[in-house]
Amino acid sequence: MAKGKDVRITVILECTACVQNGVNVNVNKASTGISRYITQKNRHNTPNRLELLKFCPYCYKHTIHREIKK
Repeated sequence: MAKGKDVRITVILECTACVQNGVNVNVNKASTGISRYITQKNRHNTPNRLELLKFCPYCYKHTIHREIKK
């Protein structure tokens, strides 16, 4: 089977709250960074971008994590 035809693909989920607040801009803050998770999705069942509620260690709460491009 060709590599480009796989049904399950690896995706990266990124915290939307960290991106909107611009966490990396403020250097003086103790917790700087953007929360990212790596997971898999079925390309045929979920053709749209994946959104999951995950815990962000930088925001200290559960936030929406959206799929980003690699």
